[in-house]
Amino acid sequence: MAIIETDRLILRRFSPDDWKDLYEYLSKEQVVRYEPYGIFTEEDCKNEAVKRSSNEAFWAVCLKVNNKLIGNVYFNQQEPKEFSNWEIGYVFNPQYYGNGYATESCKAVIDYGFKKLKARRIVAMCNPENIASWKLLERLEMRREGHLLKNIFFKRDEMGECIWVDTYEYAILKDEWYGL
Repeated sequence: MAIIETDRLILRRFSPDDWKDLYEYLSKEQVVRYEPYGIFTEEDCKNEAVKRSSNEAFWAVCLKVNNKLIGNVYFNQQEPKEFSNWEIGYVFNPQYYGNGYATESCKAVIDYGFKKLKARRIVAMCNPENIASWKLLERLEMRREGHLLKNIFFKRDEMGECIWVDTYEYAILKDEWYGL
C-alpha cells in the first residue's frame, strides 16, 4: 500500500497503535449511525486496528501537522476484478467535521484509484438520511445513479425485526474524472 499525501493530510495503512484514535470516533453513536456496525468499545478498537493494519482496503487519514488519525477511507475492488469497479466509503471523527478533510482525502483516493490502480468505475453508497455523506459524494462530482427502497438492513429493533433502510447509489467513471 502506498502513502498518499495531500496539502494537509497523509493517508497510510493502519497500525495496531491507531486504536485510541479509532476509539475516539467509532465509540460515538452519531458516527456509526449509518454504518453496518454499532458502537465500538476500547477492546473492539484494539482488535479493529489490528485487522485494518493488514487490510489494504482501509486508509488511515492523518493530519500532516501532527500525524493525528482523524478518520478513515475504505477503498476496495469489487468482484469480478475484470470489471475494474472499486467502492469508496469513509468515516470521520466529528471533532474534525466541517474542515474539508473528508473531501480532500476521498478526492486523493479516487485520483489514486483512477491513475495508479487503473480503476474504470468508482461507486459509493449511502443512506439518504445521511445528508452530509451524499453532499460529499456530489462535491466529488459523483453521479447519483439510483435510490433503492428499503433494500438493506444493518440493525434490528427491540423485537428483533429488521430495520430496513433506503440506499442512494453514486458512481463516477474514469473518463469523467478530472481530479477536480
